Amino acid sequence: MEVDRQIREGVNDGEATAGRGAVGGFFANCWLRLRSVLVGLWCQVAGFARKVGRIAREDPRRVAHSLKVGLALTLVSVLYYVTPLFKGFGVSTLWAVLTVVVVMEYTVGGTLSKGLNRAFATLVAGFIAVGAHQVANRCGAQGEPILLAIFVFLLASAATFSRFIPEIKAKYDYGVTIFILTFSLVAVSSYRVEELIQLAHQRFSTIVIGVLTCLCTTIFVFPVWAGQDLHKLATANLDKLAQFLEGMESECFGEKAASENLEGKSFLQVYKSVLNSKATEDSLSNFAKWEPGHGKFGFRHPWSQYQKLGALCHQCATSMEALASYVITLQKSQYPEANPELTLKVRTACREMSSHSAKALRELATAIQTMAVPPPASITMSAAIKVAKGLRNELSEDAALLQAMHVAVTATLLSDLVTIIAKIAETVDNLAWHAHFKNPEKTQKDIVIDIQS
Repeated sequence: MEVDRQIREGVNDGEATAGRGAVGGFFANCWLRLRSVLVGLWCQVAGFARKVGRIAREDPRRVAHSLKVGLALTLVSVLYYVTPLFKGFGVSTLWAVLTVVVVMEYTVGGTLSKGLNRAFATLVAGFIAVGAHQVANRCGAQGEPILLAIFVFLLASAATFSRFIPEIKAKYDYGVTIFILTFSLVAVSSYRVEELIQLAHQRFSTIVIGVLTCLCTTIFVFPVWAGQDLHKLATANLDKLAQFLEGMESECFGEKAASENLEGKSFLQVYKSVLNSKATEDSLSNFAKWEPGHGKFGFRHPWSQYQKLGALCHQCATSMEALASYVITLQKSQYPEANPELTLKVRTACREMSSHSAKALRELATAIQTMAVPPPASITMSAAIKVAKGLRNELSEDAALLQAMHVAVTATLLSDLVTIIAKIAETVDNLAWHAHFKNPEKTQKDIVIDIQS
């Protein structure tokens, strides 16, 4: 009996120990999982914080813009908090807050564009809606809603169709949208609201207050000018195109051209940002046209010339993309040089075209940056144009062209680049003339060269 009792007690103790071990293991696993989740969450928060810090350091103006939006909303909120102001405008004070939220943009031009579009569209739509109400009111209780519905249908349809007109869509698309919204709201509500003119006056007044608050905050507190950004973007694009040609000169056509893989070279990638900058250029150009004179830029500054320059830079970058792709493919293929003499001649001509074209682009970028009349581009480009024409003529007459076709393709692409860069130089000259760039102290005599494609 004693032995049986001891056996039962031992079994019970083992079960209890095993139970405590199982419970302890469960809690340990739960703690490990919880700690893993917390560590992962902390890593995500830390990574997000680093990303936010990097964005703020890249352009501190973004932080300033965020603070300006908060300041503008705080200022218009006074209309709602101060009792005398609230009694004067009523619930319509909320339209000032809404206006700040939808109108405030990063650049001065963007805010001016949206603000003026919103104010004038609201004013015009309000007048037309009140007039429509007066006409419909004369048709009696039964005819008024029908006539109002017809007015809303016709004006909303016509205004919506006008948004497809390129000139209106480029500059007044937001205004047309606000016109449709305001006219529809006022016209429909006029059937139930008795004090329509007073309501329209209150809403328009609060919208104007919101627009003025946005403009004052945007212009006078750390302003960000779209024109300046567009000017810097044009300079940067020309520098990137020049960097590509300088890399081609040293890495592909130089006497000590690199034999390693060109695919990873940085100079073969710089043109890509120029290809992707067209949307930014168009947006900045449209916003810059709304901005008042600031700094070195007058009120009638020829911003459209920057669009023409951007289009030519985009065309040049497209040719560079084809040239880069072909050079990389040619190196990988490793075609034998069937005619070393012709190959050397073409390589030398390509090096000269790259060198002169890169130098011309650097000079044009410096001229735009300093807003000084560029040196006669024909002086720098004449050598490149002369080499390009001579090479074209020689390749077209040389019977060995069929043996050096791969090198000839490279030369043809590069000579096309020379022609495009000559057009870029002409566009910068036009920009300098329209924008009244300052003349340098020492000017060289202009040389006019007729380029026949």
